[in-house]
Amino acid sequence: MFPPRLRPYDPDQPNLQPYFPGYVAPAVPVLIICGVVSLALVTSGGLGWLPMLAVGPALAAATCRPWGVLRVGLLAIAMSGLLGAWGGEQPRTLAIMVATPAAVTLASSLASGLLRRREQVLAAVRSVAEAAQNALLKPVPARVGQFQVAVRYSAAAAEARVGGDLYALLPTPHGVRLIVGDVRGKGLPAVSTAALVLGVFREAAYDEPDLLDVVARIERSLSRNLAPDDFVTAVVAGYPGEGRMELVNCGHAPPLLFGASGVIAVEPTRPAPPLGLASLGGDQPSLQAVPFADGDQLLLYTDGVIEARDRGREYFPLLERVPRHICDEPSRTLAALHDELLTHVGGRLHDDAALLLLRKPALGTVRTAVDMPSADVPSTDAPSV
Repeated sequence: MFPPRLRPYDPDQPNLQPYFPGYVAPAVPVLIICGVVSLALVTSGGLGWLPMLAVGPALAAATCRPWGVLRVGLLAIAMSGLLGAWGGEQPRTLAIMVATPAAVTLASSLASGLLRRREQVLAAVRSVAEAAQNALLKPVPARVGQFQVAVRYSAAAAEARVGGDLYALLPTPHGVRLIVGDVRGKGLPAVSTAALVLGVFREAAYDEPDLLDVVARIERSLSRNLAPDDFVTAVVAGYPGEGRMELVNCGHAPPLLFGASGVIAVEPTRPAPPLGLASLGGDQPSLQAVPFADGDQLLLYTDGVIEARDRGREYFPLLERVPRHICDEPSRTLAALHDELLTHVGGRLHDDAALLLLRKPALGTVRTAVDMPSADVPSTDAPSV
């Protein structure tokens, strides 16, 4: 999810190298102790600096394990005792000078142990979240049927690696079908709703010949299981035959179609409410057919992409930025677009963001290799629902 320069070091993932400050941080407490000792030796009344030796073990609690904190603390205690004796301090004063870093060392060792325990719990939670993500958002192959596919997903809750956006793409007897959606809210309730939508979609996409019937089954399921103020925006798409893509937009951001005439936003001909709100009235979802020829591409995305803001509070101009990255490899297109999105927001998204790009290559231009999971399926940055 994060580019290498922004990705924190995870000791449980040895393939990830720590960023540069991670090498320096453990040495900082020792450098501080050396600096305090130098000040005590070269300045008049230098013994007044000795209480600052306690900063070393206190800072080590954030960067070292308990035994490392104890080693730093012993160095601080030894330096305090030696310099105090060298300066001719009274026994009572000398005892206080030694007791201060000793007490801080013990407290810091305890804090370091608690911190490491919390890190272990967090690592366990992250592994469970990854398992949930893999169960819900199954890896999308680089090829599905006659299409090239790429996916990018970034969860706002980077520590959990799971969020409220959803996507799925699968071949069916009625052609390739896909869904991209955004659940209202975040956290476990959003994950539960996303799981419900994806489960119903995967069954209905195989069973229902009509794409509107697929959407109707999702709507019926949500109406029985969602709270009155919850909903899901989504675009459900299908490719039933040559030269035509069917779309059903339920309150979601319009897909972008890349064709011979350029990039256009496919606005719904009759706007429909999000899934789960049909009982409140409004127009029913409608089926919209758009031409989809060889070489055309379709980009579906969630609100987290177009609502991402930079420091000046400017939204990410997706329609403007996409044309500069379009190429014949969907994975390269999304990789460049995702990197530009992260650059726009300064490296950290504040909402879940999903991108799914579908391309129909010209006949004979795609290798007949065994489908492999796309490298653009969410990783860590990624995480997802």
